[in-house]
Amino acid sequence: MTMPLACARAGRWKNYGMHNIVTDNPIQYAGTALFGLAVLHTFATKAFDHLSHRHPRHAGLFHLLGEVEVVFGFWALALVLFMAFFDAPQTAINYVEGQNFTEPLFVFVILVIAGTRPILYFAKLLVDQATRLVPLVEPVAYYIVCLALVPLLGSFITEPAAMALAALILRDRYYRNGISQRLKYATLAVLFVNVSIGGVLTPYAAPPVLMVASKWGWNIGFMASVFGWKAAIAVLLNALSVAWLFRNELRHLAKPAPTSDAKVVPAPVIAIHLLFLAGTVVFSHHPVIFVGLFLFFLGFTEAYQKYQDTLMLREGLLVAFFLAGLVVLGGQQKWWLQPLLAGMDSTVLFAGATLLTAITDNAALTYLGSLVEGISDPAKYALVAGAVAGGGLTVIANAPNPAGFAILSECFDEQAINPVLLLVAALAPTAVAVLCFMFL
Repeated sequence: MTMPLACARAGRWKNYGMHNIVTDNPIQYAGTALFGLAVLHTFATKAFDHLSHRHPRHAGLFHLLGEVEVVFGFWALALVLFMAFFDAPQTAINYVEGQNFTEPLFVFVILVIAGTRPILYFAKLLVDQATRLVPLVEPVAYYIVCLALVPLLGSFITEPAAMALAALILRDRYYRNGISQRLKYATLAVLFVNVSIGGVLTPYAAPPVLMVASKWGWNIGFMASVFGWKAAIAVLLNALSVAWLFRNELRHLAKPAPTSDAKVVPAPVIAIHLLFLAGTVVFSHHPVIFVGLFLFFLGFTEAYQKYQDTLMLREGLLVAFFLAGLVVLGGQQKWWLQPLLAGMDSTVLFAGATLLTAITDNAALTYLGSLVEGISDPAKYALVAGAVAGGGLTVIANAPNPAGFAILSECFDEQAINPVLLLVAALAPTAVAVLCFMFL
C-alpha cells in the first residue's frame, strides 16, 4: 500500500523494502473494523432486501443496502472519509491512488464482452457439442457440461469470463425454467467452487495463482501437473454429484426451443468478438490497453446492433464497484493477516487459508502469503490450494463471484441471494476440493 504523507511525517509508518507496515495506527484498526462490518453486511443483504418490501416508504434505501455489489464500496467510502477527517484529505487521496484497481477494471471489461450475444452464442454451441458426448438425458448432460467444462475453460479465458458465460447459460437454460430454490443454491455453490478451482490449470487465469506465479516460478507445466489434474477431478466430481442429487428434477425440465434465425450470429461477427476477448485476456495486466480495446469494442457493437443484446454495463459496473471497495478495504488488513499466515505450518495453513478465504479475497490472501520470507514449498502449495478451494464459500471469496451474483440474483426469491444459504450449500463442494488437493 502507499504510505500516506501525513502519517509518515507523524512517524506512525515503518518501511520494510517496498512494503509499508503500519504500527500502532488507528487508521489500520478502523480499516479492520469497517472490513468486519462489510463482511457482516454481506450476510445481512437478504434482510435489507426483505425490509425494502415491508417498508415501501424507505424501499430505495433498503434496496440499496441489500445490493451485495454495493456493500464493500459503501464501507470503503466510510474508510476514506474516516482517513480524511482523522488525518487529512491528502492522506485519503494518497491511499486511494496507491491502490491497484486493474482487477476491477478487467472484470468489468471481460464481463461486458463475455456477456454479449455472439460470445454467448458461440459458448452455447460448444456446450451443445460437448453435451452430445455425454450418455445421459439432455437436461442432465447439459447441466453437467455447464458446471464442468465451462469452469475449466476459465484456465484459458480467465475465471471472470468463465463465470460470466456459465452464469448466463445456466440462467437461460435452468434458472428461468422454474427450478427449485434448493437446486438454485446448490448450482450456484458448485459454480462458484468449480470456477475458483477450475482456473488453476494455467498460471494466469486464477487471481490467487496470478499473485504468486511469477515470484515463485510457477509456469504452465507446474500448474497443470501439481494443481490442474486435481482441480479437474474435483470439478467433475462436484458437477456429477449435484446432477445426480437433483437428477429427477433435471430430467423433467423442458428442452428450450431452437434458436430463431433472428438470433443466429454470423461467423465473422463471432470471430471479431473472440478477438476482442482474447486481446483483453492477453493484456489483462495493462489497463490502458484493454480499456482502449474495450472502447473500440463498444464502437463495433454500435455498428452491428442487430447482432447484439443489451450490453451488461450496469452489472459490470456494480461488480467493478464491489471489487474496488474490496481493494480499498483489503489494503488495511495486511497488519494482521500476514503475521497470521506466517505463523502457520503447512497443514494448518491449508485449513486457515480455506477458512480465511471466506472473509477476504483469496487473491489478497495469497499475495500476503507471498510476502512471507523463506516460505517452504509445502507451505506455498497449502496456501494456494486452500485459497482456491475456499473460493466458493462467499461472494467475497473469489473475484469472479460478484459477477455470478449480479447475473443470477434476479432468479431468486425477492431477487436476492441469501449468503448464509450459499455458504451452507458450498460446504460440500468445498470439501470435495479440499480432499482432492490434500490427498491426490
